[in-house]
Amino acid sequence: MLTRTLPTNGTSTRLTAQNFGEYVFHREQMRQYLSESALEALERWELGQSISPELADEIANALRKWATERGATHYTHWFHPLTGLIAEKHENFWEAFQGKVLSGFNGSELLQQEPDASSFPSGGLRSTFEARGYTAWDPTSPPFIYGRTLCIPSVYISYNGQALDYKTPLLRSIEALNQASLKVASLFYRGVSRVFPTLGIEQEFFLIEQALYEQRLDLMLTGRTLVGAPSPRGQQLEDHYFGAIPERVLAFFEELELEAWKLGIPLKTRHNEVAPAQYECAPVFEELNIAIDHNQLLMDLIQRTAQRHGLQALLHEKPFAGINGSGKHNNWSLATDTGTNLLSPGKTPKENLRFFAILSIVLRAVHRHAQLLQAAIATPGNEHRLGGNEAPPAILSVFLGSQVSQALETLEKAAELPKLSDKTPISLLVPRLPAVLRDNTDRNRTAPFAFTGSKFEFRAVGASAHCAPAMIVLNTAVAEAMEDFAAQIAEYRSTQLSKEAALLKTIQNFLQESRPIRFDGNNYDPAWHEEAAKRGLPTRFHIPTTLRAYLAPQTQRCFHRFGILSEAELRARYEVRLERYVKAIGIELHTLLELVRTSILPAALRYQSELASLLATPALQGYAAAIAPDKLPQEQLFLTLQKHIEGLWYGIRQAEAAWKELQDTPDLELQAQLAHERLRDLLSTLRQHADAVETLLPAGYYPLPRYADLLFRLDPA
Repeated sequence: MLTRTLPTNGTSTRLTAQNFGEYVFHREQMRQYLSESALEALERWELGQSISPELADEIANALRKWATERGATHYTHWFHPLTGLIAEKHENFWEAFQGKVLSGFNGSELLQQEPDASSFPSGGLRSTFEARGYTAWDPTSPPFIYGRTLCIPSVYISYNGQALDYKTPLLRSIEALNQASLKVASLFYRGVSRVFPTLGIEQEFFLIEQALYEQRLDLMLTGRTLVGAPSPRGQQLEDHYFGAIPERVLAFFEELELEAWKLGIPLKTRHNEVAPAQYECAPVFEELNIAIDHNQLLMDLIQRTAQRHGLQALLHEKPFAGINGSGKHNNWSLATDTGTNLLSPGKTPKENLRFFAILSIVLRAVHRHAQLLQAAIATPGNEHRLGGNEAPPAILSVFLGSQVSQALETLEKAAELPKLSDKTPISLLVPRLPAVLRDNTDRNRTAPFAFTGSKFEFRAVGASAHCAPAMIVLNTAVAEAMEDFAAQIAEYRSTQLSKEAALLKTIQNFLQESRPIRFDGNNYDPAWHEEAAKRGLPTRFHIPTTLRAYLAPQTQRCFHRFGILSEAELRARYEVRLERYVKAIGIELHTLLELVRTSILPAALRYQSELASLLATPALQGYAAAIAPDKLPQEQLFLTLQKHIEGLWYGIRQAEAAWKELQDTPDLELQAQLAHERLRDLLSTLRQHADAVETLLPAGYYPLPRYADLLFRLDPA
């Protein structure tokens, strides 16, 4: 039996095989509460068949019984609107009618709910006065209890049936990928009836003292520090990485793991990340839809658990300037219902042929839709993170490693099936040490999309981001490439070419087309940026422009082909992302202005006033007369402070004028351009002056917790 003792808050608790998924209505729970006919109907429903009202009532009654026995008092349809967060409207399980208490949860309420749709972002799909929207249970993701609420994972659509969420197109993309992949899988295997994407999501975040967090208006309102001079010690020594986990943080992790375990989230790893106060946890691989549901739940669980330990979890991509930001590496692969990972290199020629076929398909998909993948990860937080301190640049390229790259070179030029070696031993010259086996591909931290042995790691997704936008694009792009691969095979076969020859020729074509996207070097090297531009890769990460990939004809054709998103739904996502970008920068600007006006300027003026009083003393004036005023350190300090006070004052006026200009601009695209090209520069200029003031003020004068306190209070050097 899997068992592990966790000393949480002085009590003994356990992770056991029995309490894994304790709060999840999974198959084992269903068997205890549902009849065989209801179980069979539910399984058929998951495959696309309809379910009768009677059986829906039975499932609802069983769910209510199961949930209330575990302390639940309410239920909710738990859905993913275009805010990137989770939404829920709680309903009581019981209703009072003519003095009687009745169950308020039946089959129709399980299957469908009606949250108000008026205030969720819709990108023009719904007017503000058009309030009606619908949620519907996604039976592929099991219900769970969170707190005292039964949560029913659901899709969210408008009154007219348009997708107002991330889950609806995600499920469509998974099904499109399944149907297209079966056509390719059938070339290699018999008996495969389903192909599905798997996902393992590595979640990075920072932990700081809750009391210090509450003194930082910028962290509370924007998730990142808008001001803050560098700490004398940052991450220069990189000694935090994989270091001993501080005691309070370990207690946090132990509680987090236990609560996640009960919710069916199989957390596997925990460790210190490179930056001080930065950490990571990750589950084992799951089916993609459930993995994304779990990650959304995990982010909330991380924040709630941290607060119970007097900590605050920061999920922003770049909460601190000058040190590592936080990402959310999406480890994506394809599996069959017969247990084969389609991206695992094989040990036989047939298996290797399958591996090279799937690899060529993914490469072609990423190459054709590189700009759209870039748009999928184009968030305000990632704008600060990508390209610095170990985060990959925004230029989409694929790292394969020397052995795989060399094999593809051979295959591309000669159409001969190369061999891939198994893991090779590394000699350590110490007989007592175990053999260390070298993988057939290395890892590249600067690559945004890297092959890591049996999966691709999309490292460019931001830590606070919803994973669905990137995965919807990747699934759909690969589905398109799968369809095209199968069609090309059929065309070659119609000319009497053998199956193996047709496969080799098609793989070769796909590899030649996707050659520009493959790069195994240092993505930080300026020479790569020049080379990427020559290869025709999208090199500019300008969010207002990058997001236009949602409107590109190539995107429209690909998404229409599989019915993932209509033209109106794609445009809606473009407009929602633009609008949220403008709003995010506007919130940052106004938060910084408030900090400068109410905290930083008053502190600077108070200290400057004391300097002025000091300079006015007879003794110092006499000394100045003897050596010349411009030689006095006090005078220099006064004047330096004055320069930055003026910079802050005039910066405020410029920022206010720029914001008024933006508000007077009716066009959303022009607003986004102004936000990117003017407001970001004003934020940067104001910060430079504020950070300079911080370095000039004595201890006790500066009103905000400094970087050294925020980063090292939990784990002092």
